[in-house]
Amino acid sequence: MAQRIQQLSTRLSNQIAAGEVVERPASVVKELMENSLDADCDRIDIDLETGGTKLVRIRDNGCGIQREDLTLALSRHATSKIAEMEDLEGVVTLGFRGEALASMASVCRLALTSNDGDDNEGWRVVAAGEDMVAEIAPAPHPRGTTVEVRDLFFNTPARRKFLRTEKTELQRLEDVIRKISLSHPYVNITVTHNGRQLHHYTPSTSDEGARRRIASVFGQAFVDNAVYIDQAHDELRLHGWIGLPTWSRSQADQQFFFVNGRMIRDKLVTHAVRQAYQDVLYHGRNPVFALFLAIDPRQVDVNVHPTKHEVRFRASRQVHDFIFRTVHVALAEVRPEGRPQPGTLDDSPPGFAGPRQTSMGLHTTDRARGVGEVLEHYGNLISPGPALPDAGEGDIPPLGYAVAQLHGIYILAENASGLIIVDMHAAHERITYERLKLATDTDSLRMQPLLVPISLAISEKEVDAAEENRDELRALGFEIEQASSESIMVRAIPSMLNKSDAEQLVRDVLSDFVEFGSSSRIRQHRDEILSTMACHGSVRANRRLTIPEMNALLRDMEETERSGQCNHGRPTWTELSVTELDNLFLRGR
Repeated sequence: MAQRIQQLSTRLSNQIAAGEVVERPASVVKELMENSLDADCDRIDIDLETGGTKLVRIRDNGCGIQREDLTLALSRHATSKIAEMEDLEGVVTLGFRGEALASMASVCRLALTSNDGDDNEGWRVVAAGEDMVAEIAPAPHPRGTTVEVRDLFFNTPARRKFLRTEKTELQRLEDVIRKISLSHPYVNITVTHNGRQLHHYTPSTSDEGARRRIASVFGQAFVDNAVYIDQAHDELRLHGWIGLPTWSRSQADQQFFFVNGRMIRDKLVTHAVRQAYQDVLYHGRNPVFALFLAIDPRQVDVNVHPTKHEVRFRASRQVHDFIFRTVHVALAEVRPEGRPQPGTLDDSPPGFAGPRQTSMGLHTTDRARGVGEVLEHYGNLISPGPALPDAGEGDIPPLGYAVAQLHGIYILAENASGLIIVDMHAAHERITYERLKLATDTDSLRMQPLLVPISLAISEKEVDAAEENRDELRALGFEIEQASSESIMVRAIPSMLNKSDAEQLVRDVLSDFVEFGSSSRIRQHRDEILSTMACHGSVRANRRLTIPEMNALLRDMEETERSGQCNHGRPTWTELSVTELDNLFLRGR
């Protein structure tokens, strides 16, 4: 016999909702801190016990909640942040769903005390009983709100079993607080655990204060090995810190991205940043970054998941290409002379022309060379030209002047700070590679017609993507025609990639167009070929160079994009200061 349909109790329905919103103590802290920030506070005090499982208490000095609204505060789908559908299409607050407090109250002992006036007369509300009826009583409290969450999952023991150790839960809590501290540097945040202060994030509105906040999260070493970017284009602005390629990690655990102050996890963003690092990151390593994207709230959908960790961009391709180009240009401009300001982005077609849009300081004659000429030119190394002045004569360039060659592998140079050591093959490989790419971009990608066209059965979405991006595919070297609603004919491919698996390449490119709105696979395959050519065309180990030849290589490194890493992501040079050399020999002690 079929079961009868019945109405779930208020507590049970809230407990079901809590399964999506309240996963662990870190979820509680995130939701409560976002409520505090939406209340325009500039101070948040967080008290924790037993990794947050026994107590999470968050107090702010925001606008507070009116007494008349406290009965609704613990009700599900009750919020002051949206009222109509139009509000949902342009959310400007961190919270808006009206689920968090009701969900917490159903799986823990929750009390909320608030005051919206300047006196000390606040009110306290708790939810009691199966129907979670709100009970209100007077409670002294300064302007602002305090929320106490005690004994998390006390009435849902199955959920409690999934919690980790106190140390692990505390680490996840700290991670959430660190991320929020980055996106709201003007807020004074203190954190105590079991009666002992753990962190104090001092507020600041200055650039130096923001740098201190970054250092408190990532460490000062990251700040010393990071590039600050701040770029605007149309209605988008991206700013923040990106680690140098040499400052990478084995795990992707220090990648923070915020959209309008909201921390998110998004595969489109991850893909864009990863592509920007592709040419300079050692294989298997992950970049470190803290990036903040400002965008018109109407251009991003934050109502994707109850935890609000995911968003959906309405112009995903534009966002992807803007992030990629901004980070790519900033990394390309990193030269031995120090931290640069990122170059200016242009309006070139997204998806193809983004990577190399800043001047590399090359000679005019080199810009016009074809691929064959570049290889021939560099087969004889770099034309040394006249000998450069000795060290001490005039201004010393960043990489200094060569003094010797070690084991036919390393160039030793003296600059104003100390000793420069250069891996000559790795450095020359990068120089050759960048100039080959420039020459290929100038010549553009040429098509090679196929004697026997390839017929591919693909999805309807991919067919539509091929039709919508026909012109861009031709610019990439493809000639593709629609054969049916679920098949295409490939009549030409890029000539440089004629030895590639054409069928798989086309499938991958179309898949990228469907998912990200653009594809960089053609450039990746092309660059792999150019990288191999550059490797074979560069100066080999054990070749003895003259002093002028070594100096010419150093000067080209100073002018070449991404010269700090070879084509495989390995460093090309390092520096030992006079102080470090003195320490090696115990001088001055």
